Amino acid sequence: MPVLNASTLTLDQVYVHLKFQKLPYSSFTSLLQLEPLSEFERVELSQIRIDFENYLNDGKVLEDMVMALTVMPLLRLAGFYRAPIKMRMEQEIERINLEDGDISITGRLDLICINKNRPTINDIAFWILAIEAKNTSISASEGLPQLLTYAYKSLEQQKTVWGLTTNGVYYEFFYIQQNSQNASSPTYQPLPSLHLMEPESSEKLLQVLKAICKLQNSI
Repeated sequence: MPVLNASTLTLDQVYVHLKFQKLPYSSFTSLLQLEPLSEFERVELSQIRIDFENYLNDGKVLEDMVMALTVMPLLRLAGFYRAPIKMRMEQEIERINLEDGDISITGRLDLICINKNRPTINDIAFWILAIEAKNTSISASEGLPQLLTYAYKSLEQQKTVWGLTTNGVYYEFFYIQQNSQNASSPTYQPLPSLHLMEPESSEKLLQVLKAICKLQNSI
């Protein structure tokens, strides 16, 4: 049986093998309740931008430093470090076996944020947010095929999951869902791209992360 790695898949291959369907772009406010930031949060967010810019000025920032300088500080500020949420890095996905093409897909997700207090089917922890990071020389959207592949397995256990791809500068969110009309064809809905280095856009980025974090209390 041929084995494919999720990191090498194209979006067309994801469409063919996993039957994903793309929905029209949506707005954040149609899916999330965004709240104003505090002055403390604005100051902290500004420092994240300053710190990252110091590295950007030296040239390409590699994936692990993108995680360390931007993703992890943003998640901390948004509340993802607090119980009942737990984070798992470099998480291997369960192998996906495709019956129609006699193909298996494997891979390793950069980071998932889970709610350990809310297990799903078979006591698997509920996924709140799945994140795929790239280095700054690569478009954030390059991580989408991997992200959808990883989310595909989680949709066997839950109805929806939020996804995020980023290169540290640009942040692209996706609302990934089971398809109520066709269980074999999950859907994903892209949202407007956000820019960390633009103050107004970065504030919305933090607002979005905070709103997704708070969803775990109402799931």
